[in-house]
Amino acid sequence: MPIKMSASALKQTHWYEYTIRFLLGGAATVFAGLVGSRCGVAVGGLFLALPAIFCASATLIESHERQTKEKAGLSGRWRGQQAAALDAAGAGLGSIGLAAFAATFYVLVARSVIGAFAGAILVWAAVSVSAWWLRRKFRIVSHTRRAKR
Repeated sequence: MPIKMSASALKQTHWYEYTIRFLLGGAATVFAGLVGSRCGVAVGGLFLALPAIFCASATLIESHERQTKEKAGLSGRWRGQQAAALDAAGAGLGSIGLAAFAATFYVLVARSVIGAFAGAILVWAAVSVSAWWLRRKFRIVSHTRRAKR
């Protein structure tokens, strides 16, 4: 599957779904701030690194996929779960890239802030795409689940 961008998903999302994402993301950020003020900024930063919107996004993805299949007269439960799982896998791979970004920025920031950002962005892109490529190349497909469909 090639990496591509599609604006059609923006048309499928209702205004209240964006509101849910905004509120859950804000709540996660406030929670991270409270943890940071109580336990210190290092611990609070770990909570802030949590993909705040992921929980809302996963449920919305599952819901959209399920509804699409149900409109076609099929059971969309399994498809919705698979779409949400694929999004979770992408978030995990992105987190690897984010860790590489943070490490690179930490190493380079003493020399130049702009250089640190530039280098960290390049490392983030390379690590994230490499992680995606490696997962795609070495993934194990569950044949038992395919047989049940």
